[in-house]
Amino acid sequence: MRIAMAGQTYDPPINGPGVFSIQLAEGLARQGHRVMVLTPSPCLRAVDRIQNGVRVEGIPAVPLFPPYADIRVNVAPGLWVGRLLDEFQPDVVHLQDHYPLCRGVLRAARRRGIPVLATNHFVPENMLPYVPLLRRAPGLLTRLLWRTALGALDRADLVTAPSRTAAQILRDCGLRVEVRAVSCGVDVEHFTPDQDVDRRAVRLRYGLEVEATLFLYVGRLDREKCLEVLLQALARLDRHDLQLAMVGQGRHRRALAALAQALTLGRRAVFPGYVPTADLPALLNSADVFAMPSDAELLSIATLEAMATGRPILAADARALPELVRPGLNGFLFRPGDSESAARGIAELADHREAWARMGAASRALALAHDCRETLRRYLELYESLPRAAQSVAAPGEEADMNGRP
Repeated sequence: MRIAMAGQTYDPPINGPGVFSIQLAEGLARQGHRVMVLTPSPCLRAVDRIQNGVRVEGIPAVPLFPPYADIRVNVAPGLWVGRLLDEFQPDVVHLQDHYPLCRGVLRAARRRGIPVLATNHFVPENMLPYVPLLRRAPGLLTRLLWRTALGALDRADLVTAPSRTAAQILRDCGLRVEVRAVSCGVDVEHFTPDQDVDRRAVRLRYGLEVEATLFLYVGRLDREKCLEVLLQALARLDRHDLQLAMVGQGRHRRALAALAQALTLGRRAVFPGYVPTADLPALLNSADVFAMPSDAELLSIATLEAMATGRPILAADARALPELVRPGLNGFLFRPGDSESAARGIAELADHREAWARMGAASRALALAHDCRETLRRYLELYESLPRAAQSVAAPGEEADMNGRP
């Protein structure tokens, strides 16, 4: 098959959609399918390359605005995507979000009768912290954000979501198109329990305490991840045998470090920074418990990766995380945003070292149901199920020439 994918993030994979897109695109390419990925260029000119068998087309983009200059936006994607679709002739288009580039690809695909599958990774909670002008009216902002997202998703032939919870959220919000729950998947051969890993060496490499009970978070250090809950929970516990490591980068890192200092946590809370994907399995195998405090996860690939390496999980009882964490079986769920509840979870897991192996094995077993090879099979099945001659559906008032130019 020829599959054209589009999304705001691809490489580097700074978030879940980016990780998923790379895993899916490269998996399809390894099976012999032709894959083209359209994503914002890091500069004002088009940039193209072949990466692990995937054709990656960077569409010219501009920085959003300070302080989010790292986010790049395509101003007139229709000038490029129509030509690329005409040249590539995809059997299906797979969208990863509803932002400007994907909207341009959606319009171009509809005009050409190309079937469109869209995956939703979005909930308004991920954006609310970054719109201070409307923070006092979260209900209004939430409705506006959902209206924008559904305006694009409703024009796809089929929508997928990464969990049952995520799919039901879309139904409850009024999505008119059929939605299927398909896990983003995890590479259970790359992320696997490793009894031979040199835990001491790995911890020393990242400045972690060798003997401490290590609670590890991996992901973006951004406001919507609710990481302050873990710091406040640790401060409630007068225990110096515990260490919390928050691995990753993000706009909230300085604020989190300042909070840790204000709480006088000292070496009990550390921020090792970015860790290459290739090093993550060893780091996860060197931790004792993985922690995910976010209350807006539609799946959490980072949690799945930790589960695949056999880690017990401490997580917020919110959104899709209860689909991954079974209290008493492979971890502990705490009330979202409640540092006292999180502190009880930390103490409960730290005090029952004898249960770690059992919980880790249960995590691994649950993660196997999310094997990325099964995700790949499911998506190929869905691609094949889409109508081969989709009707051209243009929004009212839209017209375009044969190159997809508006």
